[in-house]
Formats: sequence, structure tokens, C-alpha cells
Amino acid sequence: MGPDEFHEKYQGSEKGGLRDNAYTNLMVAWLMEKTVEIFDKLGNQESGKILNKINLAGSELEKWHDLASKINIIINEDGILSQFDGYFSLQELDWEHYREKYDNIYRMDRILKAEGKSPDDYKVSKQADTLQTFYNLDQETVGYLLRNAGYEMQDDYLEKNLKYYLARTSHGSTLSRIVHARLATMANDMDLSWNLYNNALTSDYQDIQGGTTAEGIHAGVMAGTILVAVQSFAGLELNEEKPQLSPKLPAHWRSLEFGFTFKGNNYQCTVSKDNTEIITS
Repeated sequence: MGPDEFHEKYQGSEKGGLRDNAYTNLMVAWLMEKTVEIFDKLGNQESGKILNKINLAGSELEKWHDLASKINIIINEDGILSQFDGYFSLQELDWEHYREKYDNIYRMDRILKAEGKSPDDYKVSKQADTLQTFYNLDQETVGYLLRNAGYEMQDDYLEKNLKYYLARTSHGSTLSRIVHARLATMANDMDLSWNLYNNALTSDYQDIQGGTTAEGIHAGVMAGTILVAVQSFAGLELNEEKPQLSPKLPAHWRSLEFGFTFKGNNYQCTVSKDNTEIITS
């Protein structure tokens, strides 16, 4: 069962769980590859200490590297990664009907259950699932994992997957828009990114979940809006040896200033339409 939370088991099955969830498989492949990479960087002496301490054989690391290249991802002819094995055979939901009938359809799972149905039978998600992989790892890393497993993807497969799953997501969690906003920036759809970001930013103020704000703000989504501003709009990446900036500011933003600490060094950044500045402080 992946991050979606609406799909827990297969129709007619008494046992919970789903086969070959794309997010889970890709994250496991990344974990195995990253572990082997770290051991290679440590050198024989340091890695040997760890192997002995936890009784891990070098042959197991070789096995993990092999497994990472053999993950099973179901992909259709349009380049859509199936959320899990069997997802494409689920029923499509009449979204227009439910929006007209209920207006607020964020918790489509509860609506379907109230009608005697199950979200397990429909292509409907509470929040990002397959797309969460790109949020965690970035497009380049996901692309590498797929190629390493023998899958050749079209250049626009991220855009296609974003469009496909966004149309089938009810945003039952305020965090859902954070993930989709970041992916929209990756896909260079800044209008979509801003709309999703603005909805997330004002979610508690507007009380979009109908009464939850009185119980306290959603701290997670508020932190997420800061991350989108820094990681997506300012384009800060900390995956390499040095910080990198690739700004994509919303059209009506004049500038953005922020500070961060990386590898023990403090940095101050200013990003505007015409200039990008990063200095150590």
C-alpha cells in the first residue's frame, strides 16, 4: 500500500495489500543503489567495519545492486506508470457528477463508502502516490532508476503522469497540493504550480477541509509551502557537492530571499527576475 491511502486491497480479497506499487518499488531500488554507492565511497577499511558490525556480507550488497535493476513497474503505452499492479483495470470515477452532488469531494473515500461503494474499485487517490517518487528523488533520479531497470521513457513522461494522476486525485490531504505544485514546476507549468501552491498556502485560512482549522493549523503543509518556495521557485538543490540554484519564480513575484545551512556553511540567497545571488555568511 503506497502513500495514496484510498487503496488498501484488491476487490474480493480478504487480505490487505497491493502488488508492485510503483512508488514503493522505485524507492526500494533507490535505497539499494544508494547503499551500494555509499559503501563504495567509504573504502574497504570503513565499509569493512560496518559489514562486520551488522554481519552483512559483501555478496548481499551485490545482490541488492542486482535487485535494483530488476524492479517491476507496470507502464502503459502512453508512458503512464501504473500506481500498482491492477490499477489500470479499475473503474473511472464520474468526477463531474460527484462535484455537482457534493461540492466538497476531498474525502472521496468516505463519500463512496457512504454510497455502499469502495475506493478500492476506482481510479481515485487521496493524494500523490506514484508522483510522490518525483517529489522525493527528482526527475533525473527516477529516470535513471527506470532506465537501470530496462524501461525507456519518452521525454515528456513526467508531464503525462502529472496530468493523468492529477485528474484522478481528490486532494483529501492538504499536503497533496504541495507535491503536485512541485511537479508542475518541474514540468514548467508555472500557472498550474502557482494555483496549487496558492491553494495549499491558504488552505487553513480558507478552512478548505470544512472545520479542521479550529482544531489547529496543518503544520506539515505550512512547512511544505516554504519548501516549494525554496526548492521549486528558487530552485535550490542540495544533491551535489555544492548548492545549486535554478530559479523559476512565479510571474508576479519580484524577488525571494532566504538563508540555509549546507555542510556546515551558512548561505544567504537573493533570487529575482534579473539576478541570482548566493553568498556565504
